[in-house]
Amino acid sequence: MKFNIDELIRNTDGILLKGNVKDEREFLISTDTRTINKNDFYLPLRGENYDGHSFIDNALKQGAIGYFTQDKDKIINEADFVIYVQNTLSAYLSLAKYIREKINPKVYAITGSSGKTTVKEMLYSVLSQKYKTYKTNLNHNNEIGLCETFFNMPNDTEFLVLEMGMRNLGEIELLSKYSTPDVGIITNVGTAHVELLGNTKNIALAKCEIASHLKKDGCFIAPVSKIIEDTINYDGKKIFANNGCNIKIETGKTTFTYKNEEYTLNIEGEHNVQNAILVIEAGIFANIDIETVKKGLLNFKPIEKRWEKSDIKGIYFINDSYNANPESMKAAIKTFLTIQNPPLALVLGDMGELGKDSILYHKEIGEFISSFKNRDDILLLTVGELAKFILKASLCRGKSFQNTTECAEYINSNVKKGTTVLLKASRFMKFEQIIETVKNL
Repeated sequence: MKFNIDELIRNTDGILLKGNVKDEREFLISTDTRTINKNDFYLPLRGENYDGHSFIDNALKQGAIGYFTQDKDKIINEADFVIYVQNTLSAYLSLAKYIREKINPKVYAITGSSGKTTVKEMLYSVLSQKYKTYKTNLNHNNEIGLCETFFNMPNDTEFLVLEMGMRNLGEIELLSKYSTPDVGIITNVGTAHVELLGNTKNIALAKCEIASHLKKDGCFIAPVSKIIEDTINYDGKKIFANNGCNIKIETGKTTFTYKNEEYTLNIEGEHNVQNAILVIEAGIFANIDIETVKKGLLNFKPIEKRWEKSDIKGIYFINDSYNANPESMKAAIKTFLTIQNPPLALVLGDMGELGKDSILYHKEIGEFISSFKNRDDILLLTVGELAKFILKASLCRGKSFQNTTECAEYINSNVKKGTTVLLKASRFMKFEQIIETVKNL
């Protein structure tokens, strides 16, 4: 979306240090000098480890027509316009809110300890069956990602699906403030980020901030959950969805019944049924008929590193290493061990941000594996200092490794063809490297 100089000043409480406020030219905003174009207006962001102000000269050399600055004495003659603001990120957010209000799509915001990206993709698949719909790209779910989403949103967007992430209290409240959602969805409250927030009560408080600026005529949707129901503060419509019934999980497919209607997902897992039920309720609230909701769910495809299947040298990999916490780890393992035929191998890595009880949470994963009757048929490989406690508690045969290269070399030399392998770990473990290494050995 393009802005004239007056819009830039009015919507950021900026002070024009250079240029003419009556100039009617319009500009695109850029925050990145690597992709900036001629006549763009540069907005330099400043963070703990970076400062875009250092690249203002570069932006002008590449043809930027002007720039924002937090430094009143930063006036460069080559610029047609210079606008002073107290904080460039706040300016970015304010411009994003202006776009939100001008285009005025229905905003469906999603957060949760796990499953939020899957719910976002499912909901996009459903809403786009009927409406012109846009969504958060990949996992760009912080305040900068929120701004990017609004700035890239087409002018004819009718529905916008936002993913909202957080690491601490107050962050989702900020995202809610600048997006003013029509619908707020919490997928669940688990132990992700417990290292930073201390306990699940604080995690629930942080997640429920999604309703802090939820429109009064909107809707809040969550699974049946005592901690969410006790924490949420919203006077509008609330839906707490029970899980489906008659769940049937097969290779590559899950069918289930919800409110006497049968739905099919082209992905495996009971946890995806809960995700889908939230999307069904959101679709109904958006006035989408049930048959169209069914079609949208059937068309949903998981994104990269979410139950992504590949055949490498006759070994069948299921890569679910987009992220991991104790709840999502157990859900993936349960699905894998329930529907896949032996021989089977689990390759599990460290889960991050679990705080002082990190070892305990990893041991619980091992104990969870030990509860399966077919555990004697499982080869369990772990990668990382924490994941080794999974193996110790699992009662499974296996081996622990320090890094992905060692694990990949072991798989290449010792895992026989025809084995199905599940990869699951937090994203920082970079488990996709296991597949690439096996491929290249």
